[in-house]
Amino acid sequence: MELIKRNIHMDRVKRSTVMQFTMEEDLNLPEDKPDISTLNLEKGEVVIEEICPGTDEVTVRGKMGYAILYHTRESGSSLVLLGGALPFEERIRMEGVLPSDTVTVEGTVEDFTVNMINSRKLSLQALILLSARIEEIYDEELPVGIQGEDTEAGVEYRIEPMEVTQLAICKNDIFRKKEEIPLPSSYPNIYQILWSNISLRDVEFKPQEEKLAIQGDIQIFVLYEAEGEDRAIRSYETTLPLNGSLECQGCREDLLPDIRYTLLRQEPGQQTLTIQPDLDGEERILGMECALELNIRLYEEEQIDILRDIYGVKNEVIPDTRQTSVRQLLTRITGKTKITDHAGTNIDGPILQILHSEGTASIDHRDITEDGIRLQGSIDLTVLCITEKDETPYVSTRIQIPYEYLLSVPGIGDTDQAEVHCEMEQLQVNLIDGEEVDVKAVLSFSTTVMKSTEFMAIEEVTEQEIDSAVLAELPSAVIYITAPGDDLWSIGRKYHMPVKAVRELNALESDELKPGRKLLLVKGL
Repeated sequence: MELIKRNIHMDRVKRSTVMQFTMEEDLNLPEDKPDISTLNLEKGEVVIEEICPGTDEVTVRGKMGYAILYHTRESGSSLVLLGGALPFEERIRMEGVLPSDTVTVEGTVEDFTVNMINSRKLSLQALILLSARIEEIYDEELPVGIQGEDTEAGVEYRIEPMEVTQLAICKNDIFRKKEEIPLPSSYPNIYQILWSNISLRDVEFKPQEEKLAIQGDIQIFVLYEAEGEDRAIRSYETTLPLNGSLECQGCREDLLPDIRYTLLRQEPGQQTLTIQPDLDGEERILGMECALELNIRLYEEEQIDILRDIYGVKNEVIPDTRQTSVRQLLTRITGKTKITDHAGTNIDGPILQILHSEGTASIDHRDITEDGIRLQGSIDLTVLCITEKDETPYVSTRIQIPYEYLLSVPGIGDTDQAEVHCEMEQLQVNLIDGEEVDVKAVLSFSTTVMKSTEFMAIEEVTEQEIDSAVLAELPSAVIYITAPGDDLWSIGRKYHMPVKAVRELNALESDELKPGRKLLLVKGL
């Protein structure tokens, strides 16, 4: 007897782990850089260059790029940008990983501190977090029926519908956006860019026919040295729409997106914006090119009829079963929370103006509760200020604000798969007085929760003659009184009768049975 089977395409996280390590380096200024008076801004980015899976461990090679903006008192520019990179090689202990596995590793700089040793030497300290995971795509083969004429040869089988969430599209891609941004007429020409930052807000992905639509906002900040003898420092900030589409074969509007994205950045010290001449040949246009690295997962919900049980009327039919599971969509949900706080700046001297603020939100801890997912983390801000000091007017401060939030997910369990994405949708930092700032932010949390439903699946069936002793024990006819929990299937299996025959013999309009109901059962029907 042959079973009809169908492959269900799914994915899962096979292994995941995180590790932290520190980097420390004393850095001498290159000869072409002027002496340091005071430090201003710094940032670090992790670039993963090579991932080598082994047995129970993963070797990761990369570098931490850094950018440092500092004041100098030497003639010429008052602000100077210093950039470079520090290489690293780390082994991540990951039990169960094999050399044949495909491992993804993401690196973030948890903390980056720069201190002056002297005017020509700096001390760099960084805390790096590496997150490694193995995502496995697999097929689960499930029975959906039996072949040929067996259905008419005294075999009873039960089909039950089951909701399944299948992986329809799985791919990585890159979406690029290029823009030319002219400076407003009130701004002076650009001599050189000192610092720039590009960040994304409110990014959404919408599946469409054969393409994936992308929309959101691009926030741009640039600090530059203007043309002219005095080399005045100016800043410019603007927001551009992020919109466009990416070809995606097989994409449909009814698919469910679960898409992770990373803004590919230049190494710190290499500017994300370029200077371009306008039609008059003046350096007044900022050239921007941003690239989003997309990890695309699109799912489809489908109701599939599964063969759940089988028995024989004329022969003994023995199913061989195995424990398996399918994924079902529990929910797709987004929650938002507002964060407000007053914070000190730790800046020496009164602040005249806040020039720019940027930040990231991170999830440090998560717990599954009966009400949902409890999240704890922080927002880490860098605030660039102007002070009243003429020699070193530009100063930055870092502010960390903790948060706690409950993302309501009714019915979630400890074994359900739920990766929470956190984004900072809005950020506003205002000066209260010369020493404190008011911070207002909106954090958005989104997740797609997949529930794993376990059941016994029929792998194959064996057919053999019914034991004559078993047949001899069955009465030719009997009045059966139903007990709680009885159904036509269990009664038909026990007495080797087709369910249809039991229903017709007793003039039943439905399969529902109440306890105490009398049923006539006749052998051989």
